[in-house]
Amino acid sequence: MTSSLVSDYLRRNALDLSVDAIVASIGTLHAALAVPVAVDDEDALYRYRVPEVSADGACSLFDQLAAQPYDLAGVLGGRDAARTRLLRRLNRLVQTVNAQVGADWLGIYRRLPVAAGEALVKLACVGLPSRAEFPLDAAFAAHSNNSTVGLSGRGMVIDDVAIHAAGGGSYYVCDPKVRAEACLPVYAADGTVAGIIDAEAAPAGFFTPARQVVLVALCVLLSAEFA
Repeated sequence: MTSSLVSDYLRRNALDLSVDAIVASIGTLHAALAVPVAVDDEDALYRYRVPEVSADGACSLFDQLAAQPYDLAGVLGGRDAARTRLLRRLNRLVQTVNAQVGADWLGIYRRLPVAAGEALVKLACVGLPSRAEFPLDAAFAAHSNNSTVGLSGRGMVIDDVAIHAAGGGSYYVCDPKVRAEACLPVYAADGTVAGIIDAEAAPAGFFTPARQVVLVALCVLLSAEFA
């Protein structure tokens, strides 16, 4: 079953990667989740700092943090044992994956209703503070690859952000040092987009097939976590 899910994922995203390698990576992630996750500060799971954004909302203002942290309890419907367990597991996954990938930033987003409509909401990440919500509408997708992937359901692996943007590709600036990005969808059981993952790195061409294998494994596993 896992192999067929992986094969379907690769087909939908036109990725030429080893199914066996991805299945093995999923096994590694399952093993990491089997280890109890201890979190001393539960508040840190729900509340995190975010940067200020430009007046037009087109980019984050690097190194300028908003006065108030973002609180996931508001979009998740509160705090309880099940939500806390999910956030703990997502944090374990993002840390385990990035220990293998070595990206400068890696985040997990889930498709959720927010005040202005539907958005991709960041549930866990490693790296510098970044935007919490990416609206799922065509206007925002025009300058956001996260929103583009969330709407289209098709992943994007960008070897050089400058070349991508110069060619008219959508891109939301969080960190000006970033040159490579991998943004991949997470599918629900019915095939719709349940969320995305986004990974960024300073070196161009960073997301090699070996790194993509681990990221795809994360996406396939998250389909079950988001169910």
